[in-house]
Amino acid sequence: MVRAVWNDVVLAESDKYEMVEGNVYFPPESVKWDYLKPGDKQYTCPWKGKATYYDIMVGDQVKEKSAWSYPEPKEAAKYFKGYVAFETGFFGRGVQVKT
Repeated sequence: MVRAVWNDVVLAESDKYEMVEGNVYFPPESVKWDYLKPGDKQYTCPWKGKATYYDIMVGDQVKEKSAWSYPEPKEAAKYFKGYVAFETGFFGRGVQVKT
């Protein structure tokens, strides 16, 4: 079981996930969407496609642009379409992803 935790709240957990470029991508059904709000950051990866970014909101705490997904990925990334990854940050300041 792998979990994504921020401010003592589990944001996602699953036995099924994909590792891509050092990031754990959670299947969409394992994500607690109530804590994610669409953000305004945009990025297009040359091989994955256009990313959708989310702000994480737990209580009155907000971590901006700290989760992302590829809802309509390019062909090479279709196997993790809609999966969500979390920014882990440096020195434990990001989302903790525990395997």
